[in-house]
Amino acid sequence: MDKELVRQRIARRVAQELSRGDLVNLGIGLPTLVANYISDDLGVIFQSENGLVGLGPTPAEDSADPDLTNAGGQPVTVVPGAAYFDSALSFAIIRGGHVDVTVLGALEVDREGNLANWIIPGKMVPGMGGAMDLVNGAKRVIIAMEHCDKEGRAKILESCRLPLTAAGQVNLIVTEKAVIEVNNGLVLKEIAVDTTLEEVLSQTATELRIADDLKTFGTKESQ
Repeated sequence: MDKELVRQRIARRVAQELSRGDLVNLGIGLPTLVANYISDDLGVIFQSENGLVGLGPTPAEDSADPDLTNAGGQPVTVVPGAAYFDSALSFAIIRGGHVDVTVLGALEVDREGNLANWIIPGKMVPGMGGAMDLVNGAKRVIIAMEHCDKEGRAKILESCRLPLTAAGQVNLIVTEKAVIEVNNGLVLKEIAVDTTLEEVLSQTATELRIADDLKTFGTKESQ
């Protein structure tokens, strides 16, 4: 599947996990696409840790405001009633437990709900960012990522090998191939319509319990 369609599928499926009135923080990269698949009447409120509540969909390239960005420096739009504030207040919201859901990417996730997403040893990174605060402060943590890395290696493991961002905080993993719940191990809840159970199991480097009511999601064309 085309990489952009993979990203759209994951974001669209994550959007289905959000509920009316949720305050949601979207991590940089793929998670920011989730805002594109939320209807205005649902009342979901998106927060960016650089000091903004009220994020809207991604702007068209020719209408982006260079002074209006998310925490990753990407152009954003805002909805009526949006609020701007400093980082101290933004992280008080996060650390105070006021964020209902955070959606983050990951380098690795394991069967204990451990998350590694901030550094690959030996590679330069700009810093830890807000992920460590978010995964400990949010009520629910959803990981939105591709099922395997660029080399085709599994990213869902028995135990994370990279330095952890947080231990035991992940609640749900959504990839282009599967929806997996962290619940005393990993429970496979859904598989994509264009994959098979065998493929998902072979590309996951730890045991998956298969839900009795295993469902499918997406379409072969774009979702």
